[in-house]
Amino acid sequence: MTANPGTYYTILPLGLGSFHRAHQAVYLHELHKTGDRSWSIVGGNIRNDMTETMDALAAQHGAYTLETVSPAGERIYERIKSIREVVLFEKENRRLIDVGADAMTRIISFTVTEAGYYLDQHNKLDLSHTDLRADLEHDGMGTIYGAVTAILRERVRRGGAPVTLLSCDNLRSNGARFRAGLLDFLERRGDSKLREWVETNTTCPCDMVDRITPRPLPDVADRVKAATGWADRAPVMGESFIQWVVEDRFVAGRPAWAKVGVEMVDSVHAYEEAKIRVLNATHSCVAWAGTLKGLNYIHEDMAVPAIRKMGYDYVTNDVIPCLDTPEHPCPIALDKYRDVVLDRFGNPNIRDTNQRVAMDGFSKIPGFIVPTLHECMARGAPLDSTAMLPALFFVYLGRWHRGELAYTYQDGVMDPSVAHAFFAASDPLRAFCQDPLLWGPLAGNESIEAAIRAAERRVQEFLKS
Repeated sequence: MTANPGTYYTILPLGLGSFHRAHQAVYLHELHKTGDRSWSIVGGNIRNDMTETMDALAAQHGAYTLETVSPAGERIYERIKSIREVVLFEKENRRLIDVGADAMTRIISFTVTEAGYYLDQHNKLDLSHTDLRADLEHDGMGTIYGAVTAILRERVRRGGAPVTLLSCDNLRSNGARFRAGLLDFLERRGDSKLREWVETNTTCPCDMVDRITPRPLPDVADRVKAATGWADRAPVMGESFIQWVVEDRFVAGRPAWAKVGVEMVDSVHAYEEAKIRVLNATHSCVAWAGTLKGLNYIHEDMAVPAIRKMGYDYVTNDVIPCLDTPEHPCPIALDKYRDVVLDRFGNPNIRDTNQRVAMDGFSKIPGFIVPTLHECMARGAPLDSTAMLPALFFVYLGRWHRGELAYTYQDGVMDPSVAHAFFAASDPLRAFCQDPLLWGPLAGNESIEAAIRAAERRVQEFLKS
């Protein structure tokens, strides 16, 4: 659905970070260039972070420069102007709630990383997280559930126009899982009326998002100034590759995204499985291995033949046979997709850091890696290639435990005391393999442990080479 002439619908992203500005905002900008300006973005952050960037975006009236760079080193600069208003943080988030409650806001989107969903293996909220408990107990807005609840409560008070809630994270079944978490949050709050309204008046499409977007360094602004003359205080850079596949389930209309390359589909399952297992899991493998070798950037890691082979073997030996079967043939040419992904990782111009990609291992092991291990076991296939990934993370975590990492490791769901306790155990690897947060139903599985133990020995040999 597009708006009538003179009508302007709003998308409210809860977060104007680099990925949103290099991805969703770009697609809407491309749609504006066709002459369709019936939708625009009003966005802000639910936490008081990115203050300098948000202030700069506000001063620039939402405009910023996107630098894209191809594997061949071609750089293109474009001024992105799809953000109509930047909402600066305030403790009560009054303006953010006001925008979200407005009937002309038809889509509320968010990118909070895998760790920001706080879900256990049953898609129920994991109340071990203090910020989640704070939102439940004190009506807070520090988590995505608290923020969306505050917005929807006010929306209902104003008449309750339907709205789409759109997750844009690398989370399997992201829309369905967010919806499960939100309904659980409302149930724990005792807000049965709002829960019933959500079930009837919202949709949560699943989607697959893809564009490597490193944290912008100061040299991005310098290149923008040299190439364009714009003294941009909030530039963002990303690779030239971009993809967005979205289930077409929008309860209150959506932009005509298909005109600008968004793939609108009935089911995103095959695309998200390929992205999560081929790209995201391999990306983490490369970052953990490169860090252990003392490297700083993903492209440096890919120049090490042994690291590239780890990623190649994992996808070729295990992922492709899992995702492309006679019973369920994959619509994607996975061997070609694998090669494109590895080439993208090797782009020396992106300068994506191992620190950024290595984060959140306690979400990535269960989300990205365990499904392939489980399916390999089910068909009686060897676990060797996939076992290298958790083995790398185990060795990496040991470095963290001993204070030997060259950077600060960030993990939104890891309990540091639990992780440190692995290495105080008589058999640290066994303790690691028995952790329920990492392994779910596979915790303590003897075949998994044996495969990771053998892989850990191969990791140690790799580090000696």
